[in-house]
Amino acid sequence: MRRREFISLLGGAAAAWPLAARAQQPTVPVIGFLHSASHAPNAHMVRAFHSGLKEAGYVEGQNVAIVYRYADGQYDRLPMLAAELVRSQVAVLAATGGDPAVLAARAVTATIPIVFTTGSDPVALGYVASLNRPGGNVTGVVLLSSNLGAKRIGLLRELVPKADAIGALVNPTYPVATAQLKEVQEAAASFGVRLIIANASAERDFEPAFALLVQQRSSALMISSDPFFNSRRDQIVALAARHAVPAIYEWREFAEAGGLMSYGTSVTEAYRLAGIYAGRVLKGDKPADLPVMQSSKFEFVINLKTAKALGLDVPLGMSAAADEVIE
Repeated sequence: MRRREFISLLGGAAAAWPLAARAQQPTVPVIGFLHSASHAPNAHMVRAFHSGLKEAGYVEGQNVAIVYRYADGQYDRLPMLAAELVRSQVAVLAATGGDPAVLAARAVTATIPIVFTTGSDPVALGYVASLNRPGGNVTGVVLLSSNLGAKRIGLLRELVPKADAIGALVNPTYPVATAQLKEVQEAAASFGVRLIIANASAERDFEPAFALLVQQRSSALMISSDPFFNSRRDQIVALAARHAVPAIYEWREFAEAGGLMSYGTSVTEAYRLAGIYAGRVLKGDKPADLPVMQSSKFEFVINLKTAKALGLDVPLGMSAAADEVIE
């Protein structure tokens, strides 16, 4: 063989080696992350999801990839976003941010494993056959947030005992809004207070909603559970402060943003658990065999600075019962 031919052959073989090596490398699994709201206000939830994944042995950028899709509170966009993730051939679909994302994910695939986070009853809504044996391709984590309206109304009455009219900010486009409203109506009736319903499903609705509450002389306000509201918490908290309305919210993030108080389950704990389940599915566990987990870590947070600004005296017993008091 001539020297030139030998060098040419050697160069061709060397060029082929990296291709062969790459072909032998294992394919990195991809998780589709679907969220009903926006990224920035929920970045801490994503970090909690990553933490759970890491506990299960997966780190984004190393041995797993994640494709993110956010609906920014426009729930009608979720079916399209879910379909995009399915076309990306994801190995697991994380449907987060409440029921709109879960419904959209279930509508586009009956085979790709789905891990959800929801504040509703997944059995009643038909997501799973039972909590212990989900069946099908769906499992996840329940935050137990949608059924706490009565508790929040009670806390408002304890802090503002003379309140004879309580407002409820509701997103009518949220799939479980009707069930939430029924519970709050029953709670208000049991306390003998008038309930004022203010609807908001877009940013432009917040100002008119609060104007209605002021016009109807609402003494206090409960913000119903909704991912869209959570992603706009700074705006809602600012409006409550401007109109001097004592308000209770779903998650501690509202109280940290200046809201009066919050009562609900820990959303970061729920996302961490969802991350663990996503990792277990990647390892081969079937959703049908993974019992639905319930995030049982409840948090009651009071912002004393806001209470003082509203002229409210927080009872000592209430402060003692709080998991955190922001001063």
